[in-house]
Amino acid sequence: MAQGLGQGLLGPIQADKPAQLVLCENPNPSVSIYKTSTIFASAFSSPAQPQLHAPRRSELSAAPRTPIPNMADRGGERGGDRGGFGRGFGRGDRGGRGDRGRGGRRGGRRGGRPEEEAWVPVTKLGRLVKEGRFQKMEEIYLHSLPVKEHQIVDTLCPGLKDEVMKITPVQKQTRAGQRTRFKAFVVVGDSNGHVGLGVKCAKEVATAIRGAIILAKLSVVPVRRGYWGNKIGQPHTVPCKVTGKCGSVTVRMVPAPRGSGIVAARVPKKVLQFSGIEDVFTSSRGSTKTLGNFVKATFDCLMKTYGFLTRTCWLLSQSS
Repeated sequence: MAQGLGQGLLGPIQADKPAQLVLCENPNPSVSIYKTSTIFASAFSSPAQPQLHAPRRSELSAAPRTPIPNMADRGGERGGDRGGFGRGFGRGDRGGRGDRGRGGRRGGRRGGRPEEEAWVPVTKLGRLVKEGRFQKMEEIYLHSLPVKEHQIVDTLCPGLKDEVMKITPVQKQTRAGQRTRFKAFVVVGDSNGHVGLGVKCAKEVATAIRGAIILAKLSVVPVRRGYWGNKIGQPHTVPCKVTGKCGSVTVRMVPAPRGSGIVAARVPKKVLQFSGIEDVFTSSRGSTKTLGNFVKATFDCLMKTYGFLTRTCWLLSQSS
């Protein structure tokens, strides 16, 4: 019947040409055109070429659904037991850091400071001091040698003490806002004729104090002491009247008799105690509330004690 319908509707079919569906007059009114075309297509379709058609809704509902992977599950596969959140592509083998711990072999992030390493001098003076060629700081001062390593002062002056005079915040205006840092003033001395002053600014207070201590040791200077009257006992006061200045602050020191003590304000009194002076009269003028200039003026005053030559130094200067 299909062959008859095909010949009646389309005429003779050629095998070498693809069949074309051309609707014409229906010779059999009992068979609808739709059924005739369907029978014709099924009869003459090639078995090697399966019929393609859009999937119906019933077929879609009957087909098994593939579950969509969850992001948490994907992250768990990548990152191990890290709560299901991956860290990128190709890094799933890292897992949960294993037994490496936090900080690894560097001793932890919040661990204590490592022990200070042995001093390896980098200057010629440092090598000579470590070898024992110098015994006192006065030998360095006599030849005016620059001190570039604070370990030199620690070796020759083992009794140094430090005192933090003040820590003040300083600010710098930038485009992003204000940048705050901390400025530390530190005084060091051994109460035996050596005193130093260091000023350091850093982002953290501890760093500023540590740097100020190092700078104070590098700036240690000798302090000359003398007598007020008769030369009885050890020197106890400044040898003469000296004046130091920094900014608007001026500090003047006057020799005092034995037993007078240090007559000074709180800031210069601490510096004079570290220098080893026992009796002295002082006077100051200017904006002494500016502690930085006040302590610098006091330090400048003590530096000038060795800035002049007296009869006691004549023989020493001729021999040198």
